[in-house]
Formats: sequence, structure tokens, C-alpha cells
Amino acid sequence: MTSEKKFGFGCMRLPMKGDKVDIPQTKEMVDCFMENGFTYYDTAHCYIDGQSETAIKECVTSRYPRESYQLTNKLTDMYFDSEEDIRPFFEKQLEWCGVDYFDYYLMHAQNADNYNKYKKCRAYETAFELKKEGKIRHVGISFHDTAQVLDQILNDYPEVEIVQIQLNYLDYDDVAVQGRKCYEVCCKHGKEVIVMEPVKGGSLVDLPAAAKQFFDRLHGGSYASYAIRFAAGFENVVMVLSGMSTIGQMEDNVSFMKVFHPLGSEELAAVEKVCEIFRDINIIKCTTCRYCMSVCPQQILIPDMFSCYNAKTAFGDWNQDMYYETLCTEDHPKASECIRCGRCEKECPQHLPIRELLTKVAKEFERQ
Repeated sequence: MTSEKKFGFGCMRLPMKGDKVDIPQTKEMVDCFMENGFTYYDTAHCYIDGQSETAIKECVTSRYPRESYQLTNKLTDMYFDSEEDIRPFFEKQLEWCGVDYFDYYLMHAQNADNYNKYKKCRAYETAFELKKEGKIRHVGISFHDTAQVLDQILNDYPEVEIVQIQLNYLDYDDVAVQGRKCYEVCCKHGKEVIVMEPVKGGSLVDLPAAAKQFFDRLHGGSYASYAIRFAAGFENVVMVLSGMSTIGQMEDNVSFMKVFHPLGSEELAAVEKVCEIFRDINIIKCTTCRYCMSVCPQQILIPDMFSCYNAKTAFGDWNQDMYYETLCTEDHPKASECIRCGRCEKECPQHLPIRELLTKVAKEFERQ
């Protein structure tokens, strides 16, 4: 990793105008990012239905010299079915992003289920060949599964140079996400770590009132600052990504990451108190990545419904009944209309029992 700063722009949650990326605001955010000395961008074709890549072309790669930034893209399993499919798709990604090479190219969202497909289609081998050709500088993986599966992949492919994992203070010891254990596997194999979901899809910014008090007693940093600095404080972590969707979020994040300081003992104690509060609240641990939405045949707005459920049941926001009704349309049915096919659960990086949770959502909001 050549960047001196540990903070990266995750381009999965860009500002939107309706169903289109807000290009003027994205340009403003990119300019703020670059002016403060940050250079690392992360995208994938599945982000915002392909708009993330084209927004990067319009807002970054067509406006800044190639040597002034680092760009990461990914190979997602829904876009190939054979080894022969991979190169043409990769070439299109270069075109969509407006570059001749990617600094990092990751095998996307690796887990026990899809890993076999990547192996069968020689996806790793193809990426290593593209690296030899100069079209990729570094090959890595993004990962959502147990530490045991990660260890297997890194044993099978020691050429992998970098690993992107979910690491935040709430999931660090979570039995499903296994943030600590996955980090330790990366260290065992000598791999640098990129962190995704440091604020857990916004859950560590929109804190319950009981949790806010512990950070409010400190020196005035934003709730996001404690979460991002926690993730950036680990020795082998070379980059922490944040999916920002407003210029205000960008300005806040660069303000405390421009000159990085790890959390001190008082701040770490506050983090532990916040974790205790969360452990006592029965919330759905969704990060709104929307991978479930890409496979749901009913097009149920699963993450949005989970957000409504959390806001009402955990945080006491009774306006959520109205918000829930606005989610349910002819194109996006109610939670009760789930056909229980289970496709969403196979895609969920958090390993959530989505079908069971949708039943809870329906019970809460569809009582009439």
C-alpha cells in the first residue's frame, strides 16, 4: 500500500438525486478528499447498479492524473460463469472507470459458498495473469465468512497480497462476523488489511441515546470518528474505507484522519461502554450493503425495512410506521410477501436469518 494516509473513499453509498448519482456533489467530495491528501478509492460493478464505476470516471479519473490516486475494483461472482467470461468483464471495468489498470483488484465477498466457483473458473489465476500483464498492480480479496475459511483461501493462494475485512468495535468479537479472528488470520499470513464497514453501515453513527453519553463526555469528536479511528488503530490495517454520501460526512472524516491518532485509553473505555449498550439492545445487525436486494425475486426493500424496525423497536421512533408504509409499493411489496426462497441469506455478509427477521418486521408493522 503506497498511500501514506489510512483513510479511503468507499464508493458504495455515493450521494444520490433520485435513482442517479449526484455528480456535482460527488465531485465536491472528491475534491475535498484529494485536497486533504487522500488518494484511495474503492468500487465494484454491483455498487449502485454500475453507477459507482462511471461516477468515478466522471468525478475522479477524468479530472486527476493517474499517478495521483489509487483505484480498487472487484470481481463479483454474479458477472461471470466461466473462466472465459472474466477477461471481457475486466476490460469493461477498466473502460467504465476510465483507466488502463487497477491498483488493486479483489476477488469480491469471498465465502465458503462462492469460493468454489472462483476456483473452478480460475478467477485467481486470471487475476495473477492480469497482474503480470500490468493491468493489475496488486491482487487481493474482500471477505465475509469465518476465520477458518479465510485461512483456507490464504493457504490455497499465498500470492494474495491484501485482504479486505469487516472490522468495527461492535463486530470485533461477534461470533458471526469474527472481526478479531479474521484480522488475526491476516496477521498470521503476513497480509495487509483493508477495513470495510468501520461504522457498520451507519449504526455506529446513529447511536441510541444511552450510548451517546459516553462519547459526549469526551473531547467532542463525532461518533463516526471514534469508530473509524478504532479500526485504523490496528497495526496491520493500512486502509479504512468509509462510504460517504454527503460533503459534511467527507469534511468530518478527513478532519480527524488527516493527522491520525489512535484511540486513547479513555476513548477505548467509552467504546466498551457503547458496546455494552448495544449488546443489551435487540437490533438487527444489517449494514445496508444491499447484496440481498440484488437477488430478491420479490424486490422487497429488506435493508430499509430492517432500519425501520430498529428505529422503532430499539430507539423508540414511532414515525417508522409511516415510513414503513412508504416502502411498500407495487414494485416493492411488504415483508409478509417474502416467498422464503433463501437467496438473500446466501448473499448476506452478516449471516442474518433474513426470512425469520422479515417475519418479525411483518408482525411489527402489519398488525392490521
